Amino acid sequence: MRHLLAVRFSRTGHRSAARLVRFMVAFVAIVSIVAQPVAAQSILRDAETEALFSDMVAPLVAVSELDANEVEVVLINDRQVNAFVAGGQRIYFYSGLIETADSANEVQGVMAHELGHITGGHIIRFDEGMKTATGITILSLILGAAAIAAGAGDAGMGIMAAGQQAAMGKFLAFSRVQERSADSAGARYLGEAGISGKGSIDFFKKLQNFEFRLGIPQEDSYGRTHPLSGERVSLLRDVYQKDPAWDKPSDPEIEARFQRVKAKLLGFTADPAVTLRKYPESDQSVPARYARAYAWHKSAYPDRALYEANNLLLSAPDDPYFLELQGQILLESGKPDEALKSLRRAVQLTNNQPLIASLFGHALIATEDPQYLDEATEVLKGAVNKDNRNPFAWYQLGVVYSQQGDIARAQLATAESSLLARNYAGAIRSSQIAMGGIPENTPDWIRAQDISFIAKAEFEKNNRRR
Repeated sequence: MRHLLAVRFSRTGHRSAARLVRFMVAFVAIVSIVAQPVAAQSILRDAETEALFSDMVAPLVAVSELDANEVEVVLINDRQVNAFVAGGQRIYFYSGLIETADSANEVQGVMAHELGHITGGHIIRFDEGMKTATGITILSLILGAAAIAAGAGDAGMGIMAAGQQAAMGKFLAFSRVQERSADSAGARYLGEAGISGKGSIDFFKKLQNFEFRLGIPQEDSYGRTHPLSGERVSLLRDVYQKDPAWDKPSDPEIEARFQRVKAKLLGFTADPAVTLRKYPESDQSVPARYARAYAWHKSAYPDRALYEANNLLLSAPDDPYFLELQGQILLESGKPDEALKSLRRAVQLTNNQPLIASLFGHALIATEDPQYLDEATEVLKGAVNKDNRNPFAWYQLGVVYSQQGDIARAQLATAESSLLARNYAGAIRSSQIAMGGIPENTPDWIRAQDISFIAKAEFEKNNRRR
């Protein structure tokens, strides 16, 4: 088909061809944005942030009647102001959205909206919109090709262009209906959870300001996947203002935790100079000290980073996340022995939180003291038992096994880490070595076999795509 169209383009059909290309590129771009694989993104994991997100979304999940054990909020390292759901019941937030939001209440408004997508089955129903649009596209291509073959080149190109435009319009309309449905469901969840919709309105106003700056026409939302933010504000304001929760203040503890996490995230992801401008030395608040500690640590000024971390601990000696920060700075500045006390206490205070435990396990190994190997093994095994999606913990466990001389299980742990990192060739190689050294049909041997099967299937799938 592509070869046929290429040889039959006439000079008079160049403009129509250009229109067709533009339509097709735009359509593919929209599909690519909607279906962008999460695997291509950089996931940020932090114990404090994940605990906060869990507490923020919990009341919304409760009224949505979803299973609280299935809903998860995941953070992506990307400056875009965006959030989406993609399969299962996971909500993905871009770090840029957290940076842009001024309050936890604004983020809860987005959470409620994304839960509306999940309960509405919009990810599953996405194929319906695609199927309809694709059907229109294929039909227009067939009819257009027939017209071109009959010698009516301009007419054929016109049919194709009209078909692409109709397909895109159909798909965009389908997407906007889903967005309005999610807005409505989100408003209901906020109200039933007793959470004010003011944050939701405030965040949509921020998006509207972005639209103004980008010069996006505000007359109507035709040609967009989402309704215009101004339209959404107009529709939702009346709903929210009638709700008894409209004037209810936000949970002060949640808001305080959000400001800490927001500052911490900026310190970790932004250029240190940006962080230090936003949180200058004159600002002695907890969020400011938190942000500066990460900025100084990122800039390789461990003494200044420790100064901020130590001051945070003076105000809250048993805060596990301040202890984690202190331990991380010491560990990563070459003082693992000094880091052990802080990290061990942080693990105890969080009931062996797996992300903090894996950092503690790493510190135990980094001391290069054989007396800590058994403790490191137990700590890291506990971490992966609670959270087996942490490649760093699996890698560290492999290091421990290797130092203990258990090469087969070191390779099994490496295979787990490689699989999570989508290094399928490495996972295949390590799992097969593990199977050669572990007694057949034992649980570890069976797991190695499973990893080998999964990695081979993914490796072959990726090769077919190429």
